[in-house]
Order: sequence, then C-alpha cells, then structure tokens
Amino acid sequence: MVDQIIKEQKSRMNKAVENTAREMAVIRTGKASPALLDNIRVECWGGLHPIKQVAGISAPEPRLIVIQPFDPSTSDAIVRAVQKSDLGLRASADGPVVRIPVPKLSDERRRELSRHVKKLAEAGRTAIRNIRRSGNDELHKSSKAGEITEDEEYKALSDIQNAADEAITEIDTYLESKETEILEV
Repeated sequence: MVDQIIKEQKSRMNKAVENTAREMAVIRTGKASPALLDNIRVECWGGLHPIKQVAGISAPEPRLIVIQPFDPSTSDAIVRAVQKSDLGLRASADGPVVRIPVPKLSDERRRELSRHVKKLAEAGRTAIRNIRRSGNDELHKSSKAGEITEDEEYKALSDIQNAADEAITEIDTYLESKETEILEV
C-alpha cells in the first residue's frame, strides 16, 4: 500500500514536471524552434488539426522555421493559422513550403518573457508541493487507520519529500535553461 502511494505521487510529480517543461518549450525565445508551433491548429480537411499532423516542421537556420506540408494544398491554411496565433510571427508561402522568419526579441520583451517563465516554474513548484501534501495526507490517514506502522509512514514521508525535491530541482533546471535562452542576445 505504501509503495503504491509513493509510486502514484512520483508519477503525478513527473507529469507536473513534464507539463511545466512543455509550457516553457512553447515560449518564443528569438531562436527558431519547431516547438514554438506546438499549440497551433490548422483548419483543413473539414476540421482543426495540430500543425504536426498536417506538416513536417524544421529549423534549418537559427532564425528560420520551415514547414513542409504533407498536402501542398494546405500551405495557405498553415500560413493563416500562424498569422492568427499569438506568437507574433509572419509566415509566407514559398510554393508548397511555408517559411517563418523568427525576429530578434527586444530587451523589454525578453524581461517580460523571463517573468512569465518564472511564473510557469512557480506554478510547477506549487503543483509539486500540492501533490506532496496529498501524498502525506494519504499516509497520515493510513497510519491513523492502523493500515501502516509509524516507521513505514516516516520512511514513506521521507521518500515523497525526496521525490518532491528532485522534481523541483528539475523544474529549476528547466527554468535556468530557458531564462538563459531568453536573455541571450
């Protein structure tokens, strides 16, 4: 029972870390990255589809994203989807290929993005702490109900705390990496 509680909490913590990393990856840093376009949906074939399902995305140069549609007739829809997104990018169709130049960020925008990334990291840390608290509560209830011993509870609390510390360290690593990327001129 204790192992199951710890395993569940670690799994939830890993998901929180992955979610935080995914949210950070989407933030535009002035460098071309296919991950920038992850949240864009393209209106084609009678519905909205994630851009990854409609085209291949690459970044052959540091300031250029190239989108190669699987169906050349969707290139105009891809251009419209990029233009409508809140990324502030301008796409242009060059035959069947869509090219997106990624402009440099202003200092003010860099500071704004840095603050936003810090908020995302803090939200991730808060999620980890909430998961830790719920795991601790489960262990306390099990101990009070006599399902586990005090020694098992103490060891499990320590294991959950260690998992939370590792997850928070991982989020901090993502934060540091992303801030360096954003503030790099």
